[in-house]
Amino acid sequence: TMNDAMSRGISVGNAVNIARDLANAPPNFMTPTELSNAASSVAGETGVRIEIIEREEMAKLGMGALIGVSQGSTEPPKFIVLRYEGDQNNPDNSIALLGKGITFDSGGLDLKSASGMRTMKGDMAGGAAVIGAMKAISDLRPTLNVLGIVPATENMPGGGAQRPGDVVSTMDGTTLEIDNTDAEGRLVLADAVCYARSLGITKIVDVATLTGAVRAALGQQCIGAFGNDWSFTEKVIAAGSEVGERIWELPTYDEYSKQYDSDIADIKNSGGAAAGAIIGAMIIGRFAGEASWVHLDIAAMSLTNVTKGDQVKGATGSGVRTLISLCESLSL
Repeated sequence: TMNDAMSRGISVGNAVNIARDLANAPPNFMTPTELSNAASSVAGETGVRIEIIEREEMAKLGMGALIGVSQGSTEPPKFIVLRYEGDQNNPDNSIALLGKGITFDSGGLDLKSASGMRTMKGDMAGGAAVIGAMKAISDLRPTLNVLGIVPATENMPGGGAQRPGDVVSTMDGTTLEIDNTDAEGRLVLADAVCYARSLGITKIVDVATLTGAVRAALGQQCIGAFGNDWSFTEKVIAAGSEVGERIWELPTYDEYSKQYDSDIADIKNSGGAAAGAIIGAMIIGRFAGEASWVHLDIAAMSLTNVTKGDQVKGATGSGVRTLISLCESLSL
């Protein structure tokens, strides 16, 4: 009915606005702690369950990649877990939505340029999208269990910062050589994917402002998609298409993986200049194992400099509508 359509529209619009507000907030306000507080207030309003994993617990779980990124900052990292249970008796009917939550990205010791750093308060736009989407999902009540995960930290060049040449290990024991400290989104998401897998989740979508390279590939017209299971990727693209978010798939051929071979660890976290968006994606995907996984690189789409149509200058809330639409389409 008209009323149903109206209330759905209001829920989705509110979710997009939550994501925009979080990503627009200055980085001294939107710290990892504040991002976790925002997630807590969404949970409080909705009955979504929330768990905030603190640094000490991250260490116990073996999240060395996330901890490595957080080392250079005085802000404590937060691993935010939101749980919507739409099909409690059927744990197989579950999806995990992961959002990169870098609340400010200086690049770390591989410091960004001044102009490159200027927009980096928005490097948690993927995490913001997941938090916004979880709010709408709890309103719309699909018959599906949805886990929202946001690994949140700053990436700073403090005295404790990780160095190029360091080796860290992820939650599943994979060793990673740090080739570039500014390739940090894939590190925090690697631990997030491992965590989702440890809970037995077999469908994973991550949303991240991952690479400048995706802008070189696709410009500012669409989200880049990467996956390991063609039929699942197709579902994600179709879900976006339903709600006016354009998504275009790029390849994840095995042959690219030689670019991030390491001499001393299982892999390194960067693979040079060629195919940058693909390499970043594949490093995350390496941790998905048997799960169906899609990575959405929203780096070129998360911010707009002009007010036009349904977009207001600033953060766009990219990815929110696609995640909601996907969860509805998977609802049993």
